[in-house]
Amino acid sequence: MPASCTLRPEAAADARAIEAATRAAFAQAPHSSHTEHLIVGALRAVGQLAVSLVAECGGEVVGHVAVSLVTVDGRDVGWYGLGPISVLPRCQGQGLGGHLMRAALDSLRARQARGCVLLGEPAYYQRFGFRADPRLVLPGVPPDYFMALAMQDGAVPTGTVAYSAAFNATG
Repeated sequence: MPASCTLRPEAAADARAIEAATRAAFAQAPHSSHTEHLIVGALRAVGQLAVSLVAECGGEVVGHVAVSLVTVDGRDVGWYGLGPISVLPRCQGQGLGGHLMRAALDSLRARQARGCVLLGEPAYYQRFGFRADPRLVLPGVPPDYFMALAMQDGAVPTGTVAYSAAFNATG
């Protein structure tokens, strides 16, 4: 991560910059719904951003990670969903995404989360300890791309995962 960059919790004044960074980060992503910026805004609007961190370089927000509670078979089991995570395209490849990931996971451990799930590229997210686990299912997605990381006791719940309704945000 460049020396001029810091990670910090989202501030109220960051909403527009987070939206712009998220929109830009996913603009060319082939497997994107291109609604990621709307999802972050919807999570914020309903108070479901359990963790919201920004990467700031030279006073500019260049990256963001959102974490929200998920349910398993309709129950709160202390697990969270990480995402969206975004870094401006011109700032990618500098380690900012990795720093955001580690900071988000550290925040979850500090709040005694039992685990975290995410939907993403296995080759990237496995380096943080995420693995596909057949005990957890996210309907409609390739199972190899839905991954889990048990945190406290190593136990992975069994069932169908549901993200917040904010993930259905559209224009």
